[in-house]
Amino acid sequence: MLLFKKPKYTVVKVSKRKGVPDGTWLKCEGCGEMIYKKTLDENLKVCPKCNYHFIIGAYERIGMFLDNGSFEEFDKGMKPRDFLNFKGPKTYIEKIEKDTIATGMEEAAVIGKGKINNKNIGFAVTDSRFIMGSMGYVVGEKITRIIEYSTENSLPVVIISGSGGGARMYEGMISLMQMAKTSAALSKHHKAGLLYLSILTNPTMAGVLASFASLGDIIMAEPKALIGFTGPRVIEHTIRQKLPDGFQRSEFLLEHGLIDMVVSRKNLNYTVSQLIDYLS
Repeated sequence: MLLFKKPKYTVVKVSKRKGVPDGTWLKCEGCGEMIYKKTLDENLKVCPKCNYHFIIGAYERIGMFLDNGSFEEFDKGMKPRDFLNFKGPKTYIEKIEKDTIATGMEEAAVIGKGKINNKNIGFAVTDSRFIMGSMGYVVGEKITRIIEYSTENSLPVVIISGSGGGARMYEGMISLMQMAKTSAALSKHHKAGLLYLSILTNPTMAGVLASFASLGDIIMAEPKALIGFTGPRVIEHTIRQKLPDGFQRSEFLLEHGLIDMVVSRKNLNYTVSQLIDYLS
């Protein structure tokens, strides 16, 4: 009779293995496999098993993309302000403070001049970790300034976009104005006969895509990046139809002519360098 009184399951308490700190292994969002963090870092944060490109921060991107020690940052002290006294579940100021602590950044864009294979460029990158990389007046002003600097100094400009938030709703019409401002600066850069390379990463959406991100002389994207104006779930709910497989991903957009090439992060530096040689 004792046999039938035994519990159905045996609970085994597993203690944490000594000597293995948190963050040593990371789970790939693409294939679900566990990856040794050092291996992932050495592979530029690209999964060696499925080629999934992990989202990376602005300064990490700079270290991977530009020549070592060549980057000189501009306008680092520019900070956003709450002109509208925006209130919601969290105030705008609370969101800024939270993301500043989380990222160590004061805004979603980093700009400056640097070198790629010893070629001088004007450079900007947006970081989706800071309020989804959305474009408020500071981001728009920074992007505009590096474009104008590049025009004045006859430099090609390279912008890497990682902006899933589009225009920043917390700033209302002020944020929407940045779409026109950045586009106007690029028009002058183009009329000066200078090269603009736009690189789209996961995610690049909404007002950012509808302005400077889609105006490159050459538009390239990292593999499987989400790129579009409105997210696929919103579109499906609006039109009440199932979207095609891979809709709004880099490969789908390349096939349909919105972008010019899909380039792995490991080849991005070389590809941009070659394009500057060919087209400048």
